[in-house]
Amino acid sequence: MLTSSLPSLLLLLSLSSTLSDDGGGLFCSAPSVFETETAASSSSKPLYWKVTNPTLSPSHLQDLPGFTRSVYKGDHALMTPESHVFSPLPGWTNTLGAYLITPAMGSHFVMYLAKMQENSKSGLPPNDVERFLFVVQGSATLTNASGAHHQLMVDSYAYLAPNSKHSLECDASATLVVFERRYSPLENHFTKQIVGSTDQQPLLETPGEVFELRKLLPPSLPYDFNIHIMDFQPGEFLNVKEVHYNQHGLLLLEGQGIYRLGDSWYPVQSGDAIWMAPFVPQWYAALGKTRSRYLLYKDVNRNPL
Repeated sequence: MLTSSLPSLLLLLSLSSTLSDDGGGLFCSAPSVFETETAASSSSKPLYWKVTNPTLSPSHLQDLPGFTRSVYKGDHALMTPESHVFSPLPGWTNTLGAYLITPAMGSHFVMYLAKMQENSKSGLPPNDVERFLFVVQGSATLTNASGAHHQLMVDSYAYLAPNSKHSLECDASATLVVFERRYSPLENHFTKQIVGSTDQQPLLETPGEVFELRKLLPPSLPYDFNIHIMDFQPGEFLNVKEVHYNQHGLLLLEGQGIYRLGDSWYPVQSGDAIWMAPFVPQWYAALGKTRSRYLLYKDVNRNPL
């Protein structure tokens, strides 16, 4: 079975013939009534614009009461935009948040979307909690305890060490994906603030694989997690059917494809988020006509005991 529900699959395939993703259907390349959006006009859109304007958006499902593509199981979850619930983000000003992954699922980290509005400001995470910010829409200004300012644009990010004073302010609007976890310390090893952007990071070798990989944090011992940016061209897929002790939190930034989680196979698109528990079988294949890119949280550098 392609998904955990045959009726859901049939409904999605029906919708895919009328919804486009950068000139093609959502899950196939059938002609679309939205093909007036040409490749040229699509390429003029801001980077990652589909995260906040997904092809199969909540508005497209308004005539399907009760329907969602979201799935929650004991070892994985697919959180799709039509089921995101935004509310005022605790500690933040003029900011709405949607928690997509939390320890209530069994994770050791949280992942949430933060929609900063006009004159908004971030709060601090709890004590001993580290934070990673990645901008998918708009821009915001990061200020640290020393008063240094960094302008974070789309595709830029910041890592904030546990208990480090900082603030993020936005004059207009911005959407961020945020990861937080309670830091797992190692004696005589300390993390530090990092600010960067994806295009500044080198492509890394991926023996036996065809996807392109960038790592946004250093691989050194102080860091107990990393964030990967993984790119797949249409038709490319993971060669390894992964089963491992690491947890993952994923946000699909661009493109579409099929994700296997356990014994279920899910059509996914930009804006979808996924939680993967330890040892759940996982595999991805890119479909459509454009690049797939996803952002992936992975715990590293610590003994699982």
